[in-house]
Amino acid sequence: MTLLPDALDEARRIVAAASDAGLTLRLLGGLAVLFHSPSATHRALVRSYPDLDFALPDKRGDRVEKLLGDLGYEPNKTFNLLNGDSRLLFYDTANERQVDVFVGGFQMCHRIPITERIVLEPLTLPLAELLLTKLQVVQMNEKDVRDLCALLLDHPFGEGDVETFNLPLIAKWCADDWGLSKTVSLSAQKVRDYCETHDLEPDQKHIIIERLTALGAALDGAPKSLKWKTRAKIGERMQWYELPEEVKRG
Repeated sequence: MTLLPDALDEARRIVAAASDAGLTLRLLGGLAVLFHSPSATHRALVRSYPDLDFALPDKRGDRVEKLLGDLGYEPNKTFNLLNGDSRLLFYDTANERQVDVFVGGFQMCHRIPITERIVLEPLTLPLAELLLTKLQVVQMNEKDVRDLCALLLDHPFGEGDVETFNLPLIAKWCADDWGLSKTVSLSAQKVRDYCETHDLEPDQKHIIIERLTALGAALDGAPKSLKWKTRAKIGERMQWYELPEEVKRG
């Protein structure tokens, strides 16, 4: 079966095929940002998209393996055998792309609760979850920062989910997990620093920084759980994040 050269078109094909097979797959990562954010094509934010990242809310990884095999993808058999209960990898050799499937949830540097609301959007994760999957990255690279800038330029914080970051929900999740809250705050500062040193227009920098300020205020003001308060007493004396394995073809 021919794999489509346009990555977004191919992502739509995969999600539709999964739906036809009775599976729920939703796009995340840079392509999901590109789908939602026209600013991703700005000269200071444009980047390549060598990967397709999907989330599967349940543990039916064996069915996803069959689906992607039928669609023309080559599995990373060793990785999938060892990690298939949480993550699967596949390759599109013709277009030099990697497909990453998070099985049963999302766990990288931090766990993001993506399963309950995953059907709110037809193609991607909801914006709140998409934002957090980017903000939770500890060793953030420039592609991650560019994605965050694009998201923040094009979407406000609010109380809903239609092209809006659900701020009460984000604040609630961070108020229950000190480690996530800590990393989100550090990531926000990295985005601020990027805005100050790269070729964005002054009004664009203002929008991003204003929205990051709103996020910070919401995180500070949210009532903290007992778990958050207990972990906060330990602080940075204990590592608060995981460093996920990165696997690339060849």
